[in-house]
Amino acid sequence: MDETNIVEFSGREARLDPLTELLRTGAQDLIQAAVQTELAELMDRFVNLKTPDGRAGVVRNGSHPAREIQTGVGPVTVEIPKVRSRTGKPVNFRSALVPPYVRKTKTLQSAIPWLYLKGISSGEMGAALQGLLGANATGFSAKTVARLKTEWAAEYDAWRTADLSQDEWVYIWADGIHSGLRGEDHKLCALVVIGVNTRGHKQFLAIEDGTRESTQSWKEVLIGLRERGLNTPRLAIGDGALGFWAALEETYPDTPQQRCWVHKTGNVLNCFPKSTQPKAKTMLHDIWRAETRKAAEKAFDLFVKMFEEKYPKATNSLQKDRTELLAFYNFPALHWQSIRTTNPIESAFATIRHRTKRSKGCLARNGMLHMIFKLGQCAEQNWRKLRGFNHLTDVIQGVNFKDGIKQTLTETAAA
Repeated sequence: MDETNIVEFSGREARLDPLTELLRTGAQDLIQAAVQTELAELMDRFVNLKTPDGRAGVVRNGSHPAREIQTGVGPVTVEIPKVRSRTGKPVNFRSALVPPYVRKTKTLQSAIPWLYLKGISSGEMGAALQGLLGANATGFSAKTVARLKTEWAAEYDAWRTADLSQDEWVYIWADGIHSGLRGEDHKLCALVVIGVNTRGHKQFLAIEDGTRESTQSWKEVLIGLRERGLNTPRLAIGDGALGFWAALEETYPDTPQQRCWVHKTGNVLNCFPKSTQPKAKTMLHDIWRAETRKAAEKAFDLFVKMFEEKYPKATNSLQKDRTELLAFYNFPALHWQSIRTTNPIESAFATIRHRTKRSKGCLARNGMLHMIFKLGQCAEQNWRKLRGFNHLTDVIQGVNFKDGIKQTLTETAAA
């Protein structure tokens, strides 16, 4: 019995809306016009090149066979012109827009790992894309997807050894992404590190296999980053996992630590009965939403005083990370929203958890890492610059900030 979770829409070809056809025709015309512009630029470079008898040295020579490129609006037919040199020195026309052998757009290639993460198996990928793009969307068999997965593995291996010394990395976020695995008793814990450079660009720095969030596993990740040229970050943001912080103190002992308020809030609220959680949550928010450290300290003390007798486990959990929870006050206020939590990692990998939950851990260990890597690449394309990125250089240069406000030399000396 052929089992599939792809529903075919019969007669879809007859129901294509005129707008889609218009977009497809327009895309084809625009691509062809852009290719002709590229060709004209090439011909202009050789306009003065002549043969001994005065003829043009480089001329048009027909076109390559038309080929279809799969795009988000369906297949688009493109013809790439050819040129011929009469001087004996070869001249070739290569379109930057439509390179040789390209059969699908990069956005469509990004859709394949996305569909895979959503629970579409490699054998069903062709049917899924035909359901989206029409019956003419060909070339997406299980073998095609398997070949792409092999390419992703090679890309991942090259990426994880890339040089990081070309940039100054200001902040790093660290977290462990737990996912089920096929045929294994334990879960994969992908150890993920995201960094932001002085231009405000966020980027994945590490996605490594860690059986658990142990100190040794994190130490291997951080040592690997240091060997690749990662400078001493000015702040590290993460949850309360002891493995990462112990490894950080060994590898980057001068890096300040910021605990994630989202994780800490959840851990503290778990120590309260449900009836008391709303009040406790509001009081926790009063701490990290305070405009100054002094106000935050006051709200912190009030929370402890209010609950320490009845719920000592909750107040102890909060107090043990007091300094690390309030570290963000020493950095620009425009950065607070980003550096108080590990949200950059959590939001990027919400999909990977959904995928493994739906498929009940159908991916093998290497396949999972490569999927996480491809998901990360797709996510990076949509990331905006860090809010207030113009202050990142100040942070790197060691400029003092008090309650998020940049301090002058006079104010720093007075303090």
